[in-house]
Amino acid sequence: MRPTRNASRLTTAGIAVAAGAMIAAALAPASAVAEPRPHVPVRDAAVQAANSAVTAHAAALAVTAAQGTSVRDVITDADGSRHVRYDRTYRGLPVLGGDFVVHLAPSGAYRGADRAVANDLSVPTVTPALSAPRAAGLASAEVRAAHPGLKGLTAKPQLVVDALHGAPRLAWRTQTAGRDSQGNPVARVVLTDARTGAAIDAWDSIETATGDGQSLYSGTVALETTLSGTTYQLKDPTRGNTYTGDAQNKTDLCFFGICFVRAPAVLFTDADNHWGNGTTTDRATAAVDAQYGTNTTWDYYKNVHGRNGIAGDGKGSYNRVHYGSNYNNAFWDDSCFCMTYGDGDGTTFGPLVALDVAGHEMSHGVTSKTAALTYSGESGGLNEATSDIMGTMVEWYAGNSADQGDYLIGEKIVKPGFGKPALRFMDKPSTDTKSADCWYSGVGNLDVHYSSGVANHFAYLLSEGSGAKVINGVSYNSPTCNGSTVSGIGHDKVGKIWYRALTVYMTSSTNYAAARTATLNAAKDLYGSGSAEQNAVAAAWSAVAVG
Repeated sequence: MRPTRNASRLTTAGIAVAAGAMIAAALAPASAVAEPRPHVPVRDAAVQAANSAVTAHAAALAVTAAQGTSVRDVITDADGSRHVRYDRTYRGLPVLGGDFVVHLAPSGAYRGADRAVANDLSVPTVTPALSAPRAAGLASAEVRAAHPGLKGLTAKPQLVVDALHGAPRLAWRTQTAGRDSQGNPVARVVLTDARTGAAIDAWDSIETATGDGQSLYSGTVALETTLSGTTYQLKDPTRGNTYTGDAQNKTDLCFFGICFVRAPAVLFTDADNHWGNGTTTDRATAAVDAQYGTNTTWDYYKNVHGRNGIAGDGKGSYNRVHYGSNYNNAFWDDSCFCMTYGDGDGTTFGPLVALDVAGHEMSHGVTSKTAALTYSGESGGLNEATSDIMGTMVEWYAGNSADQGDYLIGEKIVKPGFGKPALRFMDKPSTDTKSADCWYSGVGNLDVHYSSGVANHFAYLLSEGSGAKVINGVSYNSPTCNGSTVSGIGHDKVGKIWYRALTVYMTSSTNYAAARTATLNAAKDLYGSGSAEQNAVAAAWSAVAVG
């Protein structure tokens, strides 16, 4: 297993709107937005203007009276431009691929939209020919085939409209969950045609006071903690009260977002505000790395991109370390809004609390709250690549001499038994023997951790350029797929371009061709049309055979 499982996805409910002739009557007023947030009037104004645009452009957006919409996210640019992201339902059923983003000028005027799919979302009937129990049985069989020896498997089907895999059709989206032979959690989503029972797609859903601490991987680091009486708690009041707890080597028992038993997160405490000893003999040491990873990821998104926390709402997540027994994974889980880290088996992986792993996994949370890239096909590869790219940017942002910035993924956690010096290699992804360096027509059929190679390669080339070089003591030699020579623009600009593309232009169905368009638009927004940065984006995509 890799420390790169995607998150469970929960979207924030917004205001409901009907479509066509019913839209204007059904639009909720600004005061109906359920969650109070910072700068609520700004958000409300954006939503009101976007709702008006949806009403006026319903035909062009293929929004009909049979549909409902809800606001998932709002991005406001420095110049006042706004980007409002919607999800859709059809006759009350969630639509996979129904998401779209409305773009507004500072004046509130409609500029255009990006849609996951352009076609009509209607289906002939919302009554399935395949029963829910039959769908659950088919999904269970698929998961058992992928994970022999699975125990305690349960399956919960939900009727949806699938517009992501060709013409819209009625489908069962079945959430399955169980435990493998070592008691570790397994969760998988199976999509089944509700008319014929044919398999459509499947993907994993476990996407996985000022003190100081001695970490495993990052040296001695500063920590903001909370003094309660005479005891210090590993809880940071300056970053949304994010905290780190001990899972006590236990695991979760969760089904469909409901946890019947959840591994604990027993808050770490300390008498002198000096945490850990830099080795695994002290259970607090892994906690130091986890808290440092959360803090640094928070700071990167806030200070570089203006995002206040993973969900953009100022809420802190929490960490659980020492999860399971020899658990070779780490994962972000939206259902608990938390990061979870295994200790590794000591042969393949050590404790999976390295900084780039933390940045990777928490970036899955950012993706789930924004573009929600579907975790299969090319969009799944882009989902994984987003976490690799942004996790790498977190590492560069940290400027930590004990864990310097690089373009290797998970280099700190691998052990000799893994057989390679890192999990993935952005300069030449095929170094891992499985990842794709270049786009080709079947790349979406690869596991998402390997189809991600195309975007990882793009990001490296855009950052550093092609050819041989040594950066922070690491040797790289990045080829191009078209024989070109590419010059880089630096990792800082790459992080900004990718983040804007993710949060403003990408949708659940974005593939590599659409990612090229999204990043070109992002570079134009940030640096100008025809700028050196936009031209470099085009050249880097061409260098990995996209475009």
